[in-house]
Amino acid sequence: MSASERHGRPILRMIGTRLGIGFFTLFVISVLIFLAVSLLPGDIAQQILGQTATEETVAAFRRELGLDQSLPLRYLDWIGGVLQGDFGQSLANERPVSDLLSSRLGNTMFLAAYAAVIAVPLSVGLGLLAALWRGSWFDRIANVLTLSAISFPEFFIAYILMFLLSVHMGWFPSIADPGSSSGIIGMLGGAFLPAITLVLVVTAHMMRMTRAAVVNVLGAPYVTMARLKGVSRWRAVTRHALPNALAPIVNVVALNIAWLITGVVIVEVVFVYPGLGQLMVDSVTNRDIPVVQACALIFATVYILLNLLADVVAIATNPRLLHPR
Repeated sequence: MSASERHGRPILRMIGTRLGIGFFTLFVISVLIFLAVSLLPGDIAQQILGQTATEETVAAFRRELGLDQSLPLRYLDWIGGVLQGDFGQSLANERPVSDLLSSRLGNTMFLAAYAAVIAVPLSVGLGLLAALWRGSWFDRIANVLTLSAISFPEFFIAYILMFLLSVHMGWFPSIADPGSSSGIIGMLGGAFLPAITLVLVVTAHMMRMTRAAVVNVLGAPYVTMARLKGVSRWRAVTRHALPNALAPIVNVVALNIAWLITGVVIVEVVFVYPGLGQLMVDSVTNRDIPVVQACALIFATVYILLNLLADVVAIATNPRLLHPR
């Protein structure tokens, strides 16, 4: 057996194990989503048809929705359709749920990518500089600003930015809709306010974790030895400390990117952004159960997949985790 094969098998075994745990977790979450939505009080058929509907009409509509079946049968019918890409029919506008999701999911992914492209390099760079100049004025100011950003809820930051950059200065629209503009510049301008709100929220977490991880590694004996041999501080950070601090940094970056996709509900509602979070809120208001189930399942899937990716990257880049013995 070659060395590459001996090195590759633990990675493949670890990826297989993580994927198995991820699929099992997703199965449990799908059951919880289905039960949580199905056990809501009230009769969905009666609420949709109104109080003037006859009992026969309500019973016929319940049969049409499959509500006369037992919970296990309804779950199997729903999850079987999901596995084939069929999320059912919207109760609010009678359109296929997959059609509603396609455009909204694209807008949410665009917003998450927009924010991530700015936030990830910015936060890692600031974290490295704060670790490099630990205890300096730059480090203290960065800590104060990041603590302030963490302390404010995202809707407060969103309203402050909206007042300053939209109402007061008129630079960006307060209602964010990237689809209303043609060209990438117009799309970026239309989604700037929600994107910069997300950047301010997640940058603080990633910057502080990057700083803490690098500072922890800088105290290791091999870094001290490198410094004693004349290696510059910047080279010691970038060539010796950063590669060994990648595991916690990758984890926190992946968790924050997952949040950019699954935790944007409040930001999308504030800016009336046509994304998946706004669709989910509208569907909850209208009791559009198939859409709510689909949105929740998509959010859970994205979150689990990104966590799995973070686990795999963190373990693959750390020999002590990859070969625990």
